[in-house]
Amino acid sequence: MSLQRTIKSEGKIAGKGMFGGKDARVTFRPAPEDAGVVFVRTDTPEAVRIDAVAPNLAEQSRRTTIKKGPVSVETVEHCLAAISALEIDNVVVEVDAAELPAPDCSCVEYFKVLKRLGMTEQQVDRREFVISKPITVTAGDATIYALPYANGGLNITYDLDYGGHTGIGRQIFSCRLTPESFEKNLASARSFLLEAEARQFQARGIGKHIGPREILVINSDGPVKNTYRFPNECVRHKIVDLIGDLALVGRAVKGRIVAYKSGHSLNQQLAKRLYEEAQRQERIEKFGTDAILDIRRIQKVLPHRYPFLLVDKIIEVEGDTRIKGVKNVTFNEQFFQGHFPGTPIMPGVLIVEAMAQVSGLLFAQRLELTGKLAVLLSMDNVKLRKAVVPGDQLILTAETLKLRKRTAHCKCRAMVSGVVAAEAQIKFMLIDDERA
Repeated sequence: MSLQRTIKSEGKIAGKGMFGGKDARVTFRPAPEDAGVVFVRTDTPEAVRIDAVAPNLAEQSRRTTIKKGPVSVETVEHCLAAISALEIDNVVVEVDAAELPAPDCSCVEYFKVLKRLGMTEQQVDRREFVISKPITVTAGDATIYALPYANGGLNITYDLDYGGHTGIGRQIFSCRLTPESFEKNLASARSFLLEAEARQFQARGIGKHIGPREILVINSDGPVKNTYRFPNECVRHKIVDLIGDLALVGRAVKGRIVAYKSGHSLNQQLAKRLYEEAQRQERIEKFGTDAILDIRRIQKVLPHRYPFLLVDKIIEVEGDTRIKGVKNVTFNEQFFQGHFPGTPIMPGVLIVEAMAQVSGLLFAQRLELTGKLAVLLSMDNVKLRKAVVPGDQLILTAETLKLRKRTAHCKCRAMVSGVVAAEAQIKFMLIDDERA
């Protein structure tokens, strides 16, 4: 194992955001061991810290955004790619705007600034995740494979298929990620748009401050008023984006990544899967189980008992803001005897109840709410999207929207194999538990 690293001194970078066009200034600061990569919004009434990890991802078209509550930082992928390529484990990234600057529409300026600051080793081993089994994410005809890799490090192959567009065509590039290979082959590769997309964006007021000379705008003949830095610059930039998105795993990824036609959305799905697997592996190594709360500890918090206890274990907790639990659905469930004979389907109301129970475990993470019982008040925007049947594993998540002394409000979701089975916003009254 190698040691964690941070930067030796402070550095700055400034410019306009690629999408919003607002001026932004970034300050890089050294961070202590195990701090990870942390973005700090300094333009808010109180500074907001957002860890650059997959659970903090927010949905945003064509870019990567992380969020904490109502505060977000957009277009972080180029900065994260440079941090990852330079093998920086711990760093604070302060920014005074909602979007990071995008000088050159590549990540080369981020790389240069960080490299110039120099690195210092710390006294703790790097956090690494070694891919030990294949993981696949797919959307339409786009796919990413995460595979074991015997040679160590991170190897990426990207197949960019614009076969119907003569300005780009099909491009394939493969590389083993090192600081040297990134600087030589990837850092200066720029973002690109098809000419039709660029016109649509500017008609909507997006990116109006940049033109074809600052970003690759490509028509059937190639770049408009510009030239390629590499004959296959487009696929190289796709790898840069992928490296930046994989940084959200929160530790150095070791393995082989093979991508076909993927973009930020699919990259982020893979980052979430790898993050969850890394968390699971670390819990097993530390505790001998992947559960943060096993069934015995859950029973000490929740009053529910057979046949109405619908959470088997908790596998993620982030303070009192987010929780993830598991319910294994088996044919032995009592409700399958009558719902329905011959076609067993888990009642939707029980899926909602399972989400509510996970929420109760989330509220109990706040010290002053220990001994409180979460009693359901109302349910809004309830959607049952997929039948849950014997053999399914429900992944239950709850995110706090409001949490007060006597009331709470959560956004909940139940997933099966990565597909949403149910979702709802649930309000609770918090009352004293007579068992406490």
